[in-house]
Amino acid sequence: MAVNLDKEAYYRRIKRLYSNWKKGEDEFGKVDAIVVSVGVDEEIVYAKSTAIQTWLFGYELTDTIMVFCDTKIIFLASKKKVDFLKQVAITKGNENANGVPPITLLTREKNESNKANFDKMIEAIRGSKDGKTVGIFSKDKFPGDYMKSWNDTITAEGLEKVDISAVVAYTMAVKEDGELALMKKAAAITSEVYSKFFKERVMEIVDADEKVRHSKLAESVEKAIEEKKYLGGADPSTVEMCYPPIIQSGGNYSLKFSVVSDKNHMHFGAITCAMGIRYKSYCSNLVRTLMVDPPQEMQDNYNFLLQVEEELLKHLKHGVKISDAYNAVQDYVKKEKSDLVAKLTKNLGFAMGIEFREGSLVLNAKNQYKLKRGMVLSISLGFAELVNKDGKKDEQRKYALFIGDTIQINEEEAATILTPVKKKIKNVGIFLKNDDEEDDDDEDGDDAEELLGKGARSAALLADRTRLLGKNEMTAEEKRRAHQKELANHLNEEAKRRLTERQGEEQILKARKSNVSYKNVSQMPREKDIREMKIFIDKKYETVVMPVFGIATPFHIATIKNISMSVEGDYTYLRINFYVPGSSLGRQEGNIFPNPDATFVKEITYRASNLKAPGDPSVPSTNLQNAFRIIKEVQKRYKTREAEEKEKEGIVKQDSLVINLNRSNPKLKDLYIRPNIAQKRMQGSLEAHTNGFRFTSVRGDKVDILYNNIKHAIFQPCDGEMIIVLHFHLKNAIMFGKRRHTDVQFYTEVGEITTDLGKHQHMHDRDDLYAEQMEREMRHKLKSAFKNFIEKVETLTKEQLEFEVPFRDLGFQGAPYRSTCLLQPTSGSLVNTTEWPPFVVTLDEVELVHFERVQFHLKNFDVVIVYKDYNKKVTMINAVPVNSLDPIKEWLNSCDIKYTEGVQSLNWTKIMKTIVDDPEGFFEQGGWSFLDPEGEGSGAEEDSESEMEDETFNPSADEETQEEEDSDEDYDSETEDSNFSGESEGSEEESGKDWDELEEEARKADRESQYVEEDTTTAANTNNKKRKVRPSAHTSAPNKKKRRS
Repeated sequence: MAVNLDKEAYYRRIKRLYSNWKKGEDEFGKVDAIVVSVGVDEEIVYAKSTAIQTWLFGYELTDTIMVFCDTKIIFLASKKKVDFLKQVAITKGNENANGVPPITLLTREKNESNKANFDKMIEAIRGSKDGKTVGIFSKDKFPGDYMKSWNDTITAEGLEKVDISAVVAYTMAVKEDGELALMKKAAAITSEVYSKFFKERVMEIVDADEKVRHSKLAESVEKAIEEKKYLGGADPSTVEMCYPPIIQSGGNYSLKFSVVSDKNHMHFGAITCAMGIRYKSYCSNLVRTLMVDPPQEMQDNYNFLLQVEEELLKHLKHGVKISDAYNAVQDYVKKEKSDLVAKLTKNLGFAMGIEFREGSLVLNAKNQYKLKRGMVLSISLGFAELVNKDGKKDEQRKYALFIGDTIQINEEEAATILTPVKKKIKNVGIFLKNDDEEDDDDEDGDDAEELLGKGARSAALLADRTRLLGKNEMTAEEKRRAHQKELANHLNEEAKRRLTERQGEEQILKARKSNVSYKNVSQMPREKDIREMKIFIDKKYETVVMPVFGIATPFHIATIKNISMSVEGDYTYLRINFYVPGSSLGRQEGNIFPNPDATFVKEITYRASNLKAPGDPSVPSTNLQNAFRIIKEVQKRYKTREAEEKEKEGIVKQDSLVINLNRSNPKLKDLYIRPNIAQKRMQGSLEAHTNGFRFTSVRGDKVDILYNNIKHAIFQPCDGEMIIVLHFHLKNAIMFGKRRHTDVQFYTEVGEITTDLGKHQHMHDRDDLYAEQMEREMRHKLKSAFKNFIEKVETLTKEQLEFEVPFRDLGFQGAPYRSTCLLQPTSGSLVNTTEWPPFVVTLDEVELVHFERVQFHLKNFDVVIVYKDYNKKVTMINAVPVNSLDPIKEWLNSCDIKYTEGVQSLNWTKIMKTIVDDPEGFFEQGGWSFLDPEGEGSGAEEDSESEMEDETFNPSADEETQEEEDSDEDYDSETEDSNFSGESEGSEEESGKDWDELEEEARKADRESQYVEEDTTTAANTNNKKRKVRPSAHTSAPNKKKRRS
């Protein structure tokens, strides 16, 4: 089989199973062998037999019998499954296999009897310990002759059967890190589907007063998990429902997970929803109650239910008996609200994993098992049969409250909730009416309904719907504003402290490094040139020794700004300029000197004769020429070394890569790396090891990327692209090719990037059709290879490293750098990896997004991304098409990112500097509220002034002007005509002439002025172009001017 088996996980888990068996606790002490037999039954979703197979191998193996004996393990399966199981059967050279009983593989015969194989297994059972009892899962009963003949064989042998479901469940209940990661992902997907689909859908139904059946709504939730936008980047093929969603309302409630949604219409009261999503075979669960116009008593009961859940979470810790935790909650309810004890659900949850509900680990008063760190539970608490005293109808009088979460057991702290969907009253309550309106409705509404029947109800709902619609729109806006206020309040103190600290750090870093040439006099060279008062360059200490007033004075090369040499007449002049306070040091140089009050030499000029005097061995100016050349060399070498050191500054030292010598490591060959290691690009292979990747080029260069240093791992498929890419955006930069890099990608080309236009092409050309077919096959092959590599890496890292796939449907065009490219969101970032340099923005680091130049008559606008770290320069994306504005807003809203828009281009350098300089003042004045449309009027003039002062943050100003001209034809044509006619003659009589007459007059004037014919042609062409672009100018402009006269 082409499917790989996680051998390490198998060895770990089989050892745990045997270890617990050998301890002999509970039913484990009663069995001599364990038998797990799995048949074929499409109707069985959860079974202990299939669960243990998934736990051990990662897959379900149908028609497979497993016998675990004291000293050996026997598997009976079909030939293909035997080939698959050989991966764990062959343990040679694997240290982790030590202590695991050897495996015997038996291939199932085609006839149904399989007597010979059954006899071998019975013989093994007889030889295991006492050979009298076998542990089985009594509830698992698979149909078919194969399973029946095996069960009959066990019965015929007189072997005693013992149900070991509970002890095996307890063994599997403690989850490994990889399993916990899968369950957290499942819980996150459940939360997304509930928040972004179910809750929004219920709001729409209430808002529009739709009549929707519970069963139909449940079906729509099941269909929603087929859409990628609700899955947080997960592959839809790995996601399924644990059970059909259970939606209940209108007085008919059963707070269990075995019921199904009925066909009654949803009632606008207490609406309970239970849903669970399974990701890669691991389950999660979530229960919430939405309330429409809840009376105060219902709100009080709901708030108390939240307190009960908090109390339960406090008691769910490592080492606590399940019954003790249950009793503690019962006591709490008795103490606080004794009348609700009888209405509390009979159990408070259960353990969960590969199976949705573990029957032996239910949270009730009888369970004596102890909780262990790493267990995952589904807790579900509710009050049933509650009475609403204000209810007039049957469906209004009875209601139930039900909440539940997926939680993880910790060592000492309270249990961690893995489904962090908000559940306070303000998050689950839908309030249709204001308090003053409720009074009127109470008095008049019932009478009206009795008199007018359904018509009055419809009219009342219409008014409510309009009011609710407005309220919902405000709610979305208020939600964003409330979130922004929370951030502002937090940043008010936090940003000030952080920015103050960083300012201090920057001051320290800005100070220029003090370079000392010689620490003592003994290091000073004793050269002949120094004694003769000539310029001497000490390459060892990078120092220029110059004669100053007859004294040899050393100057370190770092103090020299530049050097120039000139020849004037009989003399050569060497001019040396030094760095001094007040001089321009450039962006990269520090502008603060260690001792700025000292006396500085600004420049020194030396003169030497070009004439050779009698008796001199050489021309005096030769020394200056040599000094000029050598100083340039030393200066270049020094600056190169400084640049390399600067690149290395801030580089975090990485751990060493742990090489896995196993040849079956995930590996991709024939990849290119960007940025290039050398000037010429070269191919290599990417291999995944224990704690990171290693890229090895054909030349032998190595680049290591550790898993814990990867911030975003992005897989860009080749759909609609000419390359297929694995891109790594790093937390800390790494060095290779003498430069630091935070973005590294590996790619291979798919098909021809260039096309030969000279080649004769025909639609039905066989060669072309064959080439296209080959390219399609190559694309599919490459995509499969990359996906296979990614799956293996995710398995190897136990899901700690997850690859994000861009959502092409949500992509939009924009120019983050010089060229326009397709920017695509992923689950945690906004990226473009096909163009270079790449563009990656982490959504968690984004404070807000501002849209600039959003005007009705413009074809595009700019996007400004402001980061939570205010010292970080804002990111600009220019020239985004205006038709992408609404999709971008919708996407940002779904990601809970605040966005604003305005018509001006702002000077962000000054804005961010103002915030950093005085964060307290900024947030006291309302923070980012100045970007909201309401605040634009007052700040428009200031914004325009700032644009005039600094045009660096308005790169598209010329484009904007051009677009404004293009968009208003009448205004432009009028202006141009007036300018043209004014330049030509300017008389009132001729202002009404058409374009042809004006062009002819211009030609005559040019000939009279003896202009060159080329210029004449150019001018005429220009005028022709203007006339063609704006045909309305033929008639409208002259007529307008005549009217003015």
